[in-house]
Amino acid sequence: MGKNGLKKALLILFIIVFHFMIAYIGLSFYYRNAFEYGTWINGVYCTGKSIEEVNDELSRKFEYEGISIYDKDQNVYQIAAEDIGYQYDFEQALKLYLNRQNSWLWVDSFWKIRDDRLNPEIKYNKDELEDRFNSLPLIQQGNTGSGKLAIIKTYNGYELLNERCDILDVEAAKLAVEEAVKNSQTYISLEEAGCYYDMELTEEMQEILNEWKLVDDFQDCHIVYDIFGKNVPIDAAVVCDWILLNEDGSFAHDDSGRLMLREDAVAEFIDELAEEYDTVGKKRSFKTTRGDIIEIEGGTYGNELDKEAETEYLTQAFLDKADEIHIPTYKHTSVKQGLDDIGNTYVEVDMTGQMMYYYLNGKPEIETPIVTGNTSRKMGTPAGVNYVYLKQTDRILRGEGYASHVNFWMPVKGNIGIHDAAWRSKFGGKIYQTNGSHGCINTPYKAMAQIYEMVDVGTPVVMFY
Repeated sequence: MGKNGLKKALLILFIIVFHFMIAYIGLSFYYRNAFEYGTWINGVYCTGKSIEEVNDELSRKFEYEGISIYDKDQNVYQIAAEDIGYQYDFEQALKLYLNRQNSWLWVDSFWKIRDDRLNPEIKYNKDELEDRFNSLPLIQQGNTGSGKLAIIKTYNGYELLNERCDILDVEAAKLAVEEAVKNSQTYISLEEAGCYYDMELTEEMQEILNEWKLVDDFQDCHIVYDIFGKNVPIDAAVVCDWILLNEDGSFAHDDSGRLMLREDAVAEFIDELAEEYDTVGKKRSFKTTRGDIIEIEGGTYGNELDKEAETEYLTQAFLDKADEIHIPTYKHTSVKQGLDDIGNTYVEVDMTGQMMYYYLNGKPEIETPIVTGNTSRKMGTPAGVNYVYLKQTDRILRGEGYASHVNFWMPVKGNIGIHDAAWRSKFGGKIYQTNGSHGCINTPYKAMAQIYEMVDVGTPVVMFY
């Protein structure tokens, strides 16, 4: 190569280097106010963009509606961003980020990708945040330091009111919430943030805790009564009233320091149980064949707990800490279970209409006129819901001044029963008012023979005027 060729080559090289330097210097100045190649911030591609452009994009992506505050029981309380004048801006953070960028070494960005995260500058009204925090139910109603420890009686039995443990440190909670807002956190757990503490246990508190252990053990009962398919739990809500109390309302203790079972407590509960579930003599609604709905009470039919047997059982089962489902003992049970126990198979005695009906599974099978007790001689047949407790044939019925033979005899209440009456030729109408029976239900032979054959012992007999 000649001298001219060499000079020409050097000139070209100089021009290339010169242009490269101009371009490099130009880009260096350009990247003083723009983000280098391969820069990502919070998921936004920033290469060649200005602070204002990136700030606008980051602000559009950023969302903060406020903070959810969880207490130790996982109850949640909200403070909305708009209620505390919450504002955010990435400009200052972006300026600091850009200032750390060496624009003269922009070429390095071609060999690496920058994926960074920046937090915005947060502004809010501190007084508004404090007001909102102080108005939270957590602060207004929560355990914030009373230290009270007591045994209280509630609808569910005795309970321990314990405000000595898990006391909320309000000041610590306030600082934790404020710090979370500063960091744009959407939730905070006060328990995880260490905002709860226990007060020191005093001697008096220890005595209360010892007493509570006795009470809790006393009312820890797991007996369930099965009353015709309905479960009646004998739990703390019931047993709490069985504890013997002193005159000042404190718990009475025996010589061994144990709580005492109040005398007659169990018997009183069984009485209440019987009052609620026994149906013998109770008022019932009944739809008559004549079409009206009547209220009828009295009689011998229904469910009746054996209160003496149940008192003995429950007392021993309670003392033995039994855990069982118990079907009670009854003096008498109805054909159908429950409070509505007449069912759809029964004998209906309409003493005003002087008619008797027999229904089997809801269908009328027998309808007959009858003669009931003589009302003019104060021998009227008593109203009530009774039941056939015996069936006999070929009986002599005796009373003051009479002895009458009957072919069929079905007593329903004491000496009052349903039977045939061969001495009568007519039934129904107003006969009972002046020439009625001594209280029994006189029935024509043919109808009585049918009823006797069809009706079982235990069948309810509904008698009314």
